Parts: sequence; C-alpha cells; structure tokens
Amino acid sequence: MNYIEFDKEKLVNISYAKKRELLRCSRTGAFATTSLLRLNTRKYHGLFIVPQDKIDHERHILVSNLNESVVMNDMEFRLGIHQYKGGVIDPKGNKYMQRFVAEPVPTYYFRVGKFNFKSEILFLNNSDRLIIKYTILDDVESVSFQFQPLLAFRQIHNLTHKNDAANTGYEWCENGVKYCLYENYTPVYIQCSEEIFYEHRPVWYENFEYEEEIARGYDGHEDLLNPGKISVKLTNQVLYITLGTEPIATSTLPELYDQETKGHTNRSTYFNCLKNAAEQFIVKRNGKTEVIAGYPWFGRWGRDTFIALPGLTLALGKPELCKEIMDSMLQELQGGLFPNMGNGGANAYNSVDAPLWFFRTLQQYAGYTHTEKKIWAEYGEAMRSILNAYRDGALFNIKMLSNGLIYAGCEGKALTWMDAVVNGQPITPRTGCQVEINALWYNALCFASEMARHAKDHAFIDEWKDTIKGFPEIYKDTFWSKEKGWLADYVDGDYKNFQVRPNMLIATALPYSAISEKIRQLILKKCTEELLTNKGVRTLSPNDPDYKGYYEGDQATRDAAYHQGTCWPWLLIPFTNGMVAVHQKKAFPVLERILYDFESDIKEYGISTISEIYDGAPPHKANGCISQAWSVAALLYMKWVLENGKTL
Repeated sequence: MNYIEFDKEKLVNISYAKKRELLRCSRTGAFATTSLLRLNTRKYHGLFIVPQDKIDHERHILVSNLNESVVMNDMEFRLGIHQYKGGVIDPKGNKYMQRFVAEPVPTYYFRVGKFNFKSEILFLNNSDRLIIKYTILDDVESVSFQFQPLLAFRQIHNLTHKNDAANTGYEWCENGVKYCLYENYTPVYIQCSEEIFYEHRPVWYENFEYEEEIARGYDGHEDLLNPGKISVKLTNQVLYITLGTEPIATSTLPELYDQETKGHTNRSTYFNCLKNAAEQFIVKRNGKTEVIAGYPWFGRWGRDTFIALPGLTLALGKPELCKEIMDSMLQELQGGLFPNMGNGGANAYNSVDAPLWFFRTLQQYAGYTHTEKKIWAEYGEAMRSILNAYRDGALFNIKMLSNGLIYAGCEGKALTWMDAVVNGQPITPRTGCQVEINALWYNALCFASEMARHAKDHAFIDEWKDTIKGFPEIYKDTFWSKEKGWLADYVDGDYKNFQVRPNMLIATALPYSAISEKIRQLILKKCTEELLTNKGVRTLSPNDPDYKGYYEGDQATRDAAYHQGTCWPWLLIPFTNGMVAVHQKKAFPVLERILYDFESDIKEYGISTISEIYDGAPPHKANGCISQAWSVAALLYMKWVLENGKTL
C-alpha cells in the first residue's frame, strides 16, 4: 500500500474528502490546488494558477477546472464534481473514483462500468505548465474524452462574474486551442497529444459555490466561462493534455512527462513528504529566488522567509539555496528594512523583526558553511546599514532608545509577527519595547561584532561595544519579573505587559542571549506548562481571560483568535533551540515525541504537508493555510537537530 492512499470508500464520502486538500506546484510560482475529490471549495482552488507579471505579480487562476467527461458507446459519463448555490452538487463524478495515490505523481483511478483508467497530474518544475496523463487500463473499442474548460482569469483573492468584457474568442494551436479573456493576461494554451475536435460555444456557468469561503465570512459564489468543448478520440492507451502559457510541440509530451517524473522527491514517507513540501515553497522567477510563505493565499513574506530558511535549506543540505534566497531578499532592502509582504513595487515594509531574523539566518548559514571569516566582506555593508537604521530611526517609529533597547510601533500598526488587525486596529499592537525584538537585536549586534572581528573592522567594533556591554543588565531590568518568574511580553514606558506569550521563547533560543541560564530554564518551564501542545506553541496562555481556543468564524472573529491562543508550529523552532541550549540532549525525547506526532497530519487537511496553524484547544484541529513554509521548516529543523545532536 502507498504511504498516501485513499480508497473508494473515502473518495465517495463527500464530507470526508472535501476537507482534505491537494497542492502541486512548479518552481516558477504556478500551482494547482483543490480538494481530494476535485471539488473546489475555496476561491483559491484552481487547476492552473499562474503569476501575472504584466498585471500585479500576483497569482491568478486562469483555468478553474477542465470539467472532464468520458464517452463510451455514445454514452457520456461526467467525471467532474461542482457545488452550486444552495449546496447543490452536480455532477457527482467522484462516484467513479476507485482510488487515489500520491506517488509517483498524484493519481486517480476511475471505473466507468467495466472500463478502468487512471488520471495523473504533473506540474513541470521550471515552467508554467501542467500535464495530465490519462492511461486506459482495459481494452475497449471506442473511447473519447471531452473537456469543457472553466475559465476564471482573475486574481486568487477575487471572484469573477458573468460580464461582457471577457473575450470569448479562441485561436487554434497545434492539437488545441488558445484562450485569453482579458488584456495583459498571459494566454492559456490547452493542447492534447492526439488530434482534437473543437466545438466553440461560449457559455457562462453561474453560481459556483465555495463553502469554505462562506464559512470564513466571505462571498463564496462566482461565475466561470466555458468557451467550448474539446473532444479527443483515443487511438492508443495513453492521452496527454497540457495547460501552458506558451504553445508546445505536442509530440514532445510523452518524453517531457517521463523526464519530469524522474528525480523528484517521492512522498513515500513522512519525511519525504516534508522534503517535497519544502521544495514547493521555493520559487524562481524574474531573476529572483524567493520563499512563498503559504499556500494557497500567502505570497512572499520577508519575516517568514528568514524564519523558514534554515529548515527549508540548511536542514536539507542546501546552503547554496539559502544564500541565493538571502541575496534575492537583499535586493529589496530599503531604509534598513525588508519587505514584510508584497512584490513587484507594491511592497510593505511594516516589519520590525524581518531584518533581525535576517541576521539570525545569516548567523546559521555562516556556522553551517564555516564561512565566518568571509561573511563581513560580503554582507558587512548590509548588516551595518540595518543596525544604523535602527539606531538612527526607521519607518513606523522604529528606533533605538538611549539605553540601547529597540522601540517600535505607532497608531494602527502591528509591526511584529503578531500582526492581526480588525477594523483598522491591531489585536496585539505591542507598541513599545518587545521582548523578542530586543533579544534578536542583541544577538544581531553581537553576531555583527563577531564577524567584524574576523575582518579586523575595529571601527565597527568600537562603535557598538558600549551598547553591547550594557545590554544584558538593561534587558533584565526592563523585562524580567522575579516575582512572576517570566519576562514581560512588551514594555511601553512604565507599562509592562506580562501576558504569558511565546515571544519570550525567542530570548531563550539565540546564541547570544541577554538572559541567564536560570531565567531561560524558568521561561521554558512556564511555556511548556501553559503554551506547549503536540501541534506547536500557543500564542497565549489558556489561563488568560483574553484566550481564544478556536480559530473559526468570519475574518474579524478569526483574526481576534489568531494570536490570542491559536497554536503555531513555527514556534517549535525557538522552543527547540531553547530546550537544547538549556537541557542539551535531555530535551531530545520531548522534541522527538512532538516531531512524530505531526505524522498523522500528512493525510489530513493539506495532504502531504503541514498547515499554518492549529486550534489552541484540543483536539488542536488544523487550520489556516493548508501548507505553510515555516511550519514545514520547523519540523525539518527539529529532525536535523535530533539527527545531528546540536542546533544550527
């Protein structure tokens, strides 16, 4: 039996199968995602989703679905499955599904009467192209496949509706047709390995219903354009159909398909699934190599990139890839800050921690590659510019106080990773001196001075030595409460917020720590008792009156819980580092238990990957994005630590 396999009983169970989702990606940023039974339940679901560089650099759904049918002996059997307004499902093509397996590529086995065939889906690694391979498993005299493309041509966050602006025309291409609904879009070419018959008859299919969007408090209805019907009569046992943004010589499809299936990471084990998931976050496009924060709705985020990088690259023996991504991010460093989110000139620089996580990633890269003596020559200028910007003052009131602490925040902004905003007001603004920001700041100063020392840059060392020397005492006086036994989450003037949150974990996890080992022990004990779960670390203690145990409801309700108790797997990275720093190998049994407890999640929610968040309350249901970079990175990092007996 395959590691990831679902039988007919699961596939015909609509309520079961629609709660499990598939994701397949190219390394160009294109991807496909839908539910296990191929029913689109989100506006983010689609068969061919491609970045549109001429529009906004965002991902756009070009083709939602192919709406397949198989015709035997003049009888049509519809393989698609759609939900329309009011919860009406038609057709119910999942009744023909016999089995799904994830290897060697995602494969569905179908039976129509006594006729058996399989459908395999493959995204090419280095181009915006999807290939679906149909293989006939029985001898039959006459079989045809029909495809009615359902076109969207809209950004993933939006919905489309019937309109007169859409170009409903088409053009012929080799064994296929070309569509482009709106100006500036890349066209989509739908081509087959066999000669096609095409009937052009544009019609809008109205009121598709995406129940996951409705549950999340959004509009969940849209219309899709079907421009016509593509029919292919099979002359042999195998048929290929491809979707691309450029035409292709269809005779090359069999060889291209076979080449692409070689050398990929099989989803044959738990950790192979994690490795495969890690690869899907890496996107190379327009001369840059970047990390997608999460599928299906997040793009490139600066903070997430640097936190995830060690797990996605170094833990997999890919230091060159780590450097490539850091160098791509450095191209967008402005005023000492990295983009928090956005791309293509629409960047938002509202992240106080992304530059400090860059220092931490560079520190881990240097240690992994043993290149400490070379780091200052290549990255010293960038490091110096960030530190100077924080000292002299950056956007959003980010500045170094006279005592050396970093202060950040202004009205209506949430600059740390706890960034949920409802009705223009941050849920956790944390304006002031934040516990993890200042821990990261001290680590960055010490690491930069260490690298400068290797390069004999005495001027830099002298410039910062007094700040570094006095920092631990100031940090302790500012954040530590001997009476409570843990660190304040943030301090603003005379106000100190002592809610039990995981941000203080980061202070235990850094090579240059501003706190004593005894304080680190107490913090880890507190976080283990009140925040740690088998699915990550809660963002707020259940003992707090502000605690929200479930992430559900409309956006405002969900955002109110996002950092108020919701559990995050990525926080296992600082937890792992802190535990190993304080308890050494005695921490390993705890870490190993947590790591392997995630294996059951591989067949839930996002199949063969790890989700963004989990409910803080048991049973800790998976939630948020179905596949999150720093969640996957956390588990790969934990595995590396356990195997190597040390942290990065």
